[in-house]
Amino acid sequence: MANDKKAVQTDAAPKALGPYAQAIVAGGMVYCAGQIPLDPSTGNIVPGGITEQTEQVLENLRAVLKAAGSDLNRAVKTTVFIKNMNDFATMNEVYGRPEYFGPNPPARSTVEVARLPRDVMVEIEVVALA
Repeated sequence: MANDKKAVQTDAAPKALGPYAQAIVAGGMVYCAGQIPLDPSTGNIVPGGITEQTEQVLENLRAVLKAAGSDLNRAVKTTVFIKNMNDFATMNEVYGRPEYFGPNPPARSTVEVARLPRDVMVEIEVVALA
């Protein structure tokens, strides 16, 4: 049915910090909730700076997309929420690695925000083809 939606949940990514799904599959698309740099096995923020945090966020998103039957290379739109725009170049270097989005990266918005959950440096949400 065209109005069906399916919630996605995987232990390979951090559990939701509130009343929301890690992702929803609907209409041939996967809508991922924003991921922050939590180690899914411990629930703790990964040690390090913006490089390590961005890497963990992308791995968490990859795990959620995989559970939904998709992958980062099927992403069509991302939104990056960054705590400090001075970290943009470093985040962008990690984000731009070919192992994440491949040769055709998605459309993207990047927004500096005053504060993120658990005071992390970066959060990313993704919309991908299912």
